[in-house]
Amino acid sequence: MKIVWKVLQIILSLFLIYAGIKHFLKPEFYEPFVPAFLPAKTMIVYLSGVVEIVLGVLMFIPKYTKLGATGVIILMLIFLPVHIWDVFSDTPAMGSHDAALIRLPFQFLFIAWAYAVRRFV
Repeated sequence: MKIVWKVLQIILSLFLIYAGIKHFLKPEFYEPFVPAFLPAKTMIVYLSGVVEIVLGVLMFIPKYTKLGATGVIILMLIFLPVHIWDVFSDTPAMGSHDAALIRLPFQFLFIAWAYAVRRFV
């Protein structure tokens, strides 16, 4: 069973690194997710990309896997209100209410996934 969790750890790590890189390649996609009251949207997108990359890399290093997974949980909890807001927004950042509704459960999946990696790896 340990191998299953190790594979899930690697997949989550790679996903985070990929998503973090995408923040730099397509910041305009992520900017609508940044709440309007926050300044410097592009900088926030870049910063969140750096955090995702760092957490993904930490999860690859056995000594820091639990730290990285804990960071992922915290990051996903920070992003959760944004995704909830998107569901109820007149103009969802995801493009449609259906897409926002589909995306929201994935936030909980990522939290549970990171928790399981933290606990079982």
